[in-house]
Amino acid sequence: MTTQSQMLKGILEGCILSLMENREVYGYELSTLLEQSGLTFVSEGSIYPLLLRMQKEQLIEGTLRSDTGSGGPPRKYYNLTEKGLDTLSQFKQHWGTLKHSVDHILDNGGTKS
Repeated sequence: MTTQSQMLKGILEGCILSLMENREVYGYELSTLLEQSGLTFVSEGSIYPLLLRMQKEQLIEGTLRSDTGSGGPPRKYYNLTEKGLDTLSQFKQHWGTLKHSVDHILDNGGTKS
C-alpha cells in the first residue's frame, strides 16, 4: 500500500460524509464527485465497501430507487443520518487541528514561529 493510499484511507470517510452533508448521492456519482475534487486515485470499487461499512455503522442510510425516464436499473441513494452528521462534525474538528499541526511542521520544520 502506498503512502498516499494509507493517508487517504483515514480521511476518505470524512470526505464522503461531507459530500452527503447537503444532498443524497448514489455510488457512481460519489466516485465522480471525489474525482472532480482531485481524489483521482480513489477507485469506484473501493467506495462501495466503505459505503456498506458506513451503512452498517448507521452513519448513512441507503434507499433503492428507480430513476424515472432513465430506463436503467434502480440506484441506491445514500444520505446522512443524525449519527453521520455528528461524526462529520467531529471529523471537521479533528481535521482542522491535524491540518494546522501538519502544515506548521511542513512550513516551519517544527520550529516555533
